[in-house]
Amino acid sequence: MVSDSTALSAGRLGGRASAAAGQRSGDVDLRRWFQLGLAAIWLLDAILQYQSFMFTRGFSQMLAGTAAGNPAFIAEPITWAARIIAQHPVPANVGFATIQLLIGFGIAWRPTLRAALAASVVWSVAVWWFGEGLGGVLTGGASPVSGAPGAVILYALLAVLLWPVSEPAKSPAPFVAARPSGRLTASLLWLVLWGSLAYLAVTAANRTAQGLHDMVAGMADGEPSWLAATDRGAAGLLAHQGLSASIVLAVVLALIAVGVFLPVPLHKAAIVLALVLSAAIWVVGQNLGGILAGGATDVNSGLLLALIALAYWPVAAVTRGTPDATEAPAS
Repeated sequence: MVSDSTALSAGRLGGRASAAAGQRSGDVDLRRWFQLGLAAIWLLDAILQYQSFMFTRGFSQMLAGTAAGNPAFIAEPITWAARIIAQHPVPANVGFATIQLLIGFGIAWRPTLRAALAASVVWSVAVWWFGEGLGGVLTGGASPVSGAPGAVILYALLAVLLWPVSEPAKSPAPFVAARPSGRLTASLLWLVLWGSLAYLAVTAANRTAQGLHDMVAGMADGEPSWLAATDRGAAGLLAHQGLSASIVLAVVLALIAVGVFLPVPLHKAAIVLALVLSAAIWVVGQNLGGILAGGATDVNSGLLLALIALAYWPVAAVTRGTPDATEAPAS
């Protein structure tokens, strides 16, 4: 009887260990898929950077244009950098594209994951300033529909949220983004991101009667016919509805912002809402980042917002005491 009882207890412990291992494996695999998604976006950006237009002075003029409307201490370094790039467009662009290529491959290759994620943070912050003018958030005309707060800063945020963890977890992570820094920090980052988007949605420039209409209608030029028709249809719905549309958008963004603090069913509903809104913005407001029209340097913010949202989807609790397998070299 004693041996049977011992065997039964051992079997139960073994079953629990197997279930815990499955939870750990699921969390790690999911995190790795998100890391590979970020790597793929970096590689796509590198390909876009190798477009022939980027090797001309037109690229430096595009960068210089982001200085407009910014305070002098932000605008002057942008103008200075654009001037240097204009003098050496080919080597400068080869360098930019190659850096993005190395970051993408570095994230995809496990032994260089940490170094590549760290490099992506540094490069993202630099490009956010010198290449995007801080996403236009200080100009008064930034809109979440067109890409505020700047797509490239979202790469840095994703690098932080997907950072590999080598030390044992102190407590179960309720979603993948909470693993590196804990649930509270990750939730506050979510609140800052989506709360800032809600604020930008109702700034003066976005509350005008035709503000959103003109923004969406202006995206149709140079796009494939089906996408241009989508833009024109959406612009028609927004005609003279700028104030009401911006308020509705801000309310939706605010609900998303607080969603991660709510019980799991409402948390999931907020993530689904974030995914739907991100997709709508990416298709209608950003035309897939403009990559089909040529001249785009990145995929814009919609796709990145969706990837961030997926990293906050509630998952089974991760058993404490397990390091992240993404720290281990690939076999």
